[in-house]
Amino acid sequence: MRRHAAQFVRQITARNRLPMDYSVNSLRVVDFIVDGVRKGKSERADVQHVLFGLGAYTGEVLVRRAGAQWVEFDADQRELFGQPVGVRMPDGRVWNPLGKVVKRFEAGERESVRMLYLQLHGRAPRPLACEPWSA
Repeated sequence: MRRHAAQFVRQITARNRLPMDYSVNSLRVVDFIVDGVRKGKSERADVQHVLFGLGAYTGEVLVRRAGAQWVEFDADQRELFGQPVGVRMPDGRVWNPLGKVVKRFEAGERESVRMLYLQLHGRAPRPLACEPWSA
């Protein structure tokens, strides 16, 4: 999935100056792109490759910024999520970034990809950058 995400970023940034840098803030760009595709009144099947690329990118942000790992879904998870892969967080919970992008396409703003990240449980804690306290 990392290769899919990287290839998608190369393709989309070759034509546009989009800040696809795997940061949490770049997930706003994912929401923006999905909204643009959605406003184009496209059928899901016609834009599936774009949605897949955005989902792979979203998952890769979770891997790089939240400590997730890509996992292949088992048969029950594939049926539940409608996707072949997802991510597992450090606490063991499984999330579906590919499906979240599809939901954004189908339902609009109420399904924010960026909010998914902010609502994740089990993110790897970030080390605090602070100076040692001295008396």
